[in-house]
Amino acid sequence: MERYERAAVLLSLVEKLRDGDSWCGETHVQKGTYFLQDLLGVPLEYDFILYKHGPFSFDLRDEISWMRAKDLLKLQPQPWPYGPKLIPGDNAELLMETYLKPIERYTDRVQKIADEFADMGVTALERYATAYYVSKNHEEVGDGDIAVKIVELKPHISLGEAQEAVEFVAKLRRVLSES
Repeated sequence: MERYERAAVLLSLVEKLRDGDSWCGETHVQKGTYFLQDLLGVPLEYDFILYKHGPFSFDLRDEISWMRAKDLLKLQPQPWPYGPKLIPGDNAELLMETYLKPIERYTDRVQKIADEFADMGVTALERYATAYYVSKNHEEVGDGDIAVKIVELKPHISLGEAQEAVEFVAKLRRVLSES
């Protein structure tokens, strides 16, 4: 997918998250994009690594900065201690009209991600994205030990939270594969 098509799909994700009353900070976009690309197969081509707060793409962070420079996205400051929200910029509508086909091609998948994650806080997003990442990228870990591996990698996540996240991801995979 070329850059402006990716930007249009990202803008549609931002809009769908915001429609679902998401905070829509960078964490929501990072985790939403990770699931959109990796679980639902949208070819956005970002590389994700397991980082401080779960799967993270430096490529996507650069893309968000580029979109801000092109006035496709804006930061909406929030009162301390909250980080800014991402909102469509002044040029977003024109880009989305120009690249309507890629948006339409992936709109169902974008909506599914927004439906699942829009109302979540960042700590839940971190747990669920980390659980998915570990289950997919640590094949040497048996299903029963995924939660233990999550706690090993992210000691601030309790074993109970990790187990709940593993169950959520298993359910998410079933639900999204059926639809």
